Amino acid sequence: MSERLRILIAKPGLDGHDRGAKVVARALRDAGMEVIYTGLRQTPEMIVEAALQEDVDAIGLSILSGAHMTLIPRVIEGLREAGLDQVRVFVGGIIPDEDVAALEELGVAAIFGPGTSTQVITDVVRRHLTGG
Repeated sequence: MSERLRILIAKPGLDGHDRGAKVVARALRDAGMEVIYTGLRQTPEMIVEAALQEDVDAIGLSILSGAHMTLIPRVIEGLREAGLDQVRVFVGGIIPDEDVAALEELGVAAIFGPGTSTQVITDVVRRHLTGG
């Protein structure tokens, strides 16, 4: 892992609402992390390729569309296929309680629902990536 944490923020699928992703990207940047934002309407394959090219420590996926149980597994599988098992995946957005356990079982490090403070997000991301 690099000295300065590198985080990819991505909006998978067709959801066009990215205000939350931009707020989180700015908060992580303000906390001293290097942030790469992919923009809207990314396919899982595009996200994995960006993670590979940018040599990131983690990916933050923002999903409001309800397609999380389709998109997140594809991102995680793509990371494994690309040899990026060490890249942590964090998810923010509208994730029903009944889907949380399945996503965690897939390997999602943390899930942040609506209203989660940016301080909590930065603290959790840092703790997962640095062990501290």
